[in-house]
Amino acid sequence: MSRSVFCVKLKQELLGLDFKPLPGDLGEKIYNSISKEAWSQWLAHQTMIINENRLNLADDSSRKFLRQQLEFYLFGE
Repeated sequence: MSRSVFCVKLKQELLGLDFKPLPGDLGEKIYNSISKEAWSQWLAHQTMIINENRLNLADDSSRKFLRQQLEFYLFGE
C-alpha cells in the first residue's frame, strides 16, 4: 500500500517512503515529511558529497558532517 506525504523538500504531495530510512527522531521526521523522489535525489547528492570530500564513513567526524549535509539538503533553505 502506498502512502502520500506533503514533501517539504519538493513542496508537493507525493508518494512517501515505505520505511524510516534512519533510526531515531530524524528518521521519523524524514518518513513523515520527505517523499520517495526527494529521498532518491538525496541519495545521489550524498554520493557526490562522499566522493568530492573523500569521506571515510568509518570516521565519526565524516558521518557527523554527512548528517549535517542531509538535514540541510532536506530541510534547510
